[in-house]
Amino acid sequence: MDGGKHPRHPGHPRRRVPLAAVLAANSISTAGTSLTLIGVPWFVLETTGSAGRAGVVAFCATLPIVVAALIGGPLIDRVGRRRVSVASDTICGAAVAAVPLLHQAGALHFWMLCALMAVNGLAHTPGNTARYVLVPDLAEQAGTTLARAASLFDAVSRGARMVGAALAGVLIAATGAETVLLLDAATFGLSALLVAAGVRGIRSAEPDKAAAPVSLRTYRTELREGYSFLLGNRLLLAVVLMVMFMNGTDQGWYAVLLPVHAEGELGGATDLGMLTALFGAGGLTGALLYGAVGHRFSRRAVFTVCVVLCGAPRFVVAALTGTTLPLAVTMALGGVAGGMLNPILTTVTYERVPEELRSRVSGALTAGCELAMPVGGLAAGLLVEGMGATGALLAMGGVYFLATLSPLVFPAWRTMEAPEPQVSSPEPSPPDPGPAARTPRSSVS
Repeated sequence: MDGGKHPRHPGHPRRRVPLAAVLAANSISTAGTSLTLIGVPWFVLETTGSAGRAGVVAFCATLPIVVAALIGGPLIDRVGRRRVSVASDTICGAAVAAVPLLHQAGALHFWMLCALMAVNGLAHTPGNTARYVLVPDLAEQAGTTLARAASLFDAVSRGARMVGAALAGVLIAATGAETVLLLDAATFGLSALLVAAGVRGIRSAEPDKAAAPVSLRTYRTELREGYSFLLGNRLLLAVVLMVMFMNGTDQGWYAVLLPVHAEGELGGATDLGMLTALFGAGGLTGALLYGAVGHRFSRRAVFTVCVVLCGAPRFVVAALTGTTLPLAVTMALGGVAGGMLNPILTTVTYERVPEELRSRVSGALTAGCELAMPVGGLAAGLLVEGMGATGALLAMGGVYFLATLSPLVFPAWRTMEAPEPQVSSPEPSPPDPGPAARTPRSSVS
């Protein structure tokens, strides 16, 4: 994939509005996701007082994400990226808004909360993917390079995540978790309106009428090709397995462990929001730092050091201290380390996946990386109930640490420095109009 310029045809005027609309919509939607990340666990703890139930809600919210990653890819282009993005945000907004409204009416049962969070998880991933894959074509129409547009997309997402987390903590402390969830629903609605109005008339955003109809046979073929490629590439397989464990333990951290720790040992929701925002600010700093100087050093060396520092230390510090400052410093530094990972993973993935297979490999990568997330939230809740917060933090941190030792142990990581020759499929299908493998991103960044 060319990360440089996408030449425009002479005489075609630049259209910057669609790219700006997608960037704005994604940043608003991402900020809303941060509100959900903090607001929902806090709402569960406030209304039930049970870490175990918080884990069950996290399980219900994340299991559909894996399902959506498996089945969403073949459908997005056929339905249309604009339609998918708008529908995704509309459904997510309705599901999130229903939680506080039903609670205020005295009609919210626990199973309803689980079901609404499952709907939110199922709808959220296709919308994110649809916006992500629009960026290359919109960058070309705006007359900017793909590298610049992709960097801007990532930067505004990180900034929105940071602002959303800080805002969630302040609002929960001032007005309660219900208000945060209503604001979250409003952000989804605004995101849907921006894409609906700002991305009209973009060919790559409309349904692909030339694509073969979705059928069980077509789906099986595309799914098999994606997984066959992933299983045949040892480095990508090693990355996915490691990130799977990282994302699983991170889900336990954000959905259960950090809220329980903030409620029991720290300053409550305000500290929870501040710590999450510091981690996001560190991630933004790390990404910028890698772009400025980190790329000059060995990929494997930078990745190996940063992946060890980004996760396990915060679990240990939270387990051994009961004050905010040590954990704040650890999370800020861990965020910087985590922010350097995704640029490396992005580069490695695009170097090794042929363009004609990117959409098919995308589902396999995403599903593999997110496979342990439902288990992570559920396990964290059960561990807190069974062995207390400190034991749960040390146990989950130990899993995280062992996973991040992978680059030091397995020989496949030695090939990270130089790209392997890309091997096309025996019967390549036409490339997608927009590239779009989702990189195996770790949730730490």
